[in-house]
Amino acid sequence: MTPSSQKGNHEITANTFPALRSFFRGYFHEDMAEEYGTLEEAVQAFCEDADTNERKTVAGEWNRFVAQTKAQSIGAINKIMTEKLGSACRLQPEDIQKISLAFEGKPAHRQESWEEE
Repeated sequence: MTPSSQKGNHEITANTFPALRSFFRGYFHEDMAEEYGTLEEAVQAFCEDADTNERKTVAGEWNRFVAQTKAQSIGAINKIMTEKLGSACRLQPEDIQKISLAFEGKPAHRQESWEEE
């Protein structure tokens, strides 16, 4: 196999992640912190604004993006997000799980069961 054919559908581009790119450009922009506060709150705002199909599509592309970048450093992930997918936000390692939970409609911080007793 040639290097280009090995990439196949694993290449991350605006064409292979069009819904995620649109989401990043619309919500993970340079004014994200001022407009939404946190990355999770930006995802929550998107989920409130979008219809069911759009939410499922973006969440699916996010999950595929996470799977494809799992072995990469956070610096490499941020480079892909900013240079290829139009994000203006830079993630910390813990943000990936927080964003995934936000797409699932789950809070990022859960209290331990013993605290609730």
